[in-house]
Amino acid sequence: MAFTLTDTAALDAAGFDTIIDVRSPSEYAEDHLPGAVSMPVLSDVERAEVGTIYTQDSPFRARKIGAALVARNAARHIEEGLMDKGGGWRPLVYCWRGGQRSGSFASILAQIGWRVQVLEGGYRTWRRLVVERLYDADLGFRVVRLDGYTGTAKTALLHEVAALGGQVIDLEGLARHRGSILGDVEGEQPAQKGFETELLRVLDGLDPARPVLVEAESARIGTVRVPPALWGAMKASPRIVVEAPVDARAAFLAGEYADLAADVPALTERLNGLRTLAGHETVQAWLSMLGEGRLMDLSEALIRQHYDPAYGRLRRGDEGGVIARVTLPSLDPGARAAAAGEIAARLG
Repeated sequence: MAFTLTDTAALDAAGFDTIIDVRSPSEYAEDHLPGAVSMPVLSDVERAEVGTIYTQDSPFRARKIGAALVARNAARHIEEGLMDKGGGWRPLVYCWRGGQRSGSFASILAQIGWRVQVLEGGYRTWRRLVVERLYDADLGFRVVRLDGYTGTAKTALLHEVAALGGQVIDLEGLARHRGSILGDVEGEQPAQKGFETELLRVLDGLDPARPVLVEAESARIGTVRVPPALWGAMKASPRIVVEAPVDARAAFLAGEYADLAADVPALTERLNGLRTLAGHETVQAWLSMLGEGRLMDLSEALIRQHYDPAYGRLRRGDEGGVIARVTLPSLDPGARAAAAGEIAARLG
């Protein structure tokens, strides 16, 4: 039985016990429906082999070989991952376009007696809905940007505002990147499609009648891009600007980047990547501070010689008006908590 998905938010409302992605591991890794588990009926190698046979030898032979592989892999998934499911279990199965891979696996599950459905149109249906929301339509939310120089604890403040009940989107968290040359965090960044799925998942959980706080970013966060609907809303949005003294910002950054500084060769490579922008002598001075373990001095130098000038260029001609300025004398937990309360109050 086919399941028709008309909007992304309807997926949760459908109440499936499990969502099963039977595409190959590489397809799943790039993007998948929220909460889906991977149970590939063809591996990446098997899928390539069957495709080659189909185009270069015989479609009939390819279907025979493919059917045998699908049956073998389906049996393994049932034995290893589904034996604990009761008779009332209700899964949704999908492949690329709701075709042979999902249909074959679903028919086996149905024969067992499970109440399985196949996503009509497969993953392509989901992706079309994501593109409609993030590329072809207005965002539908009133966005407020949390702005300020690097090192003003904007991401930490964003989380504290969320804890106070404010609606926020943590783009750097979704992108798994801090948004600067020293920006990547543990683990690889998601693929663009995966990033967009996670973003839409967050949007589906927000109330359009209330404002949404988003940290001011450029159009690209590491390797991923902010999709047009959100980027357009951000460019036109008002700003709450966070301000703090340089020494407080340097101390905060030194703590935030302690993990990066522990890997001196990796941080050296990142700093060397700034030679074209900052100049050789400046970067050599930074490397000397790093080699001597002067992380506080390095943080302050980066603020004055790289981050602040870059911020000035980025904000030149910014059309978003400033609706509030929040000044922190320090960036310790108490000062951040007070600032978060002020920002939450401004959001209403």
